[in-house]
Amino acid sequence: MALGRPQMDGSGDAGDDVHRRWLQLLNRSTGNPGYRDEWFDEQCGGCRFWIPLSGDLGLDWGACTHADSRFDGRVRFEHDGCEHYSVRDDGTFG
Repeated sequence: MALGRPQMDGSGDAGDDVHRRWLQLLNRSTGNPGYRDEWFDEQCGGCRFWIPLSGDLGLDWGACTHADSRFDGRVRFEHDGCEHYSVRDDGTFG
């Protein structure tokens, strides 16, 4: 059981620990030898259904809100992705 409370802004050592822990949960890692070239343009940070977290963690992490995705309601890394990617109308990222 973790002691204490998480730092609400996601910064500092607590944010770093969370970032390292969550990176182990990636669906598509750009460092994986099986990573497909077409996935580079289909990352969560560019998906219309990705909503960034607040604070420092929101620079890299957000929640998936795509009802058909197995990641709906879960925190995802901006460079991760899934088969339900949908490009943003304005083409922004993050």
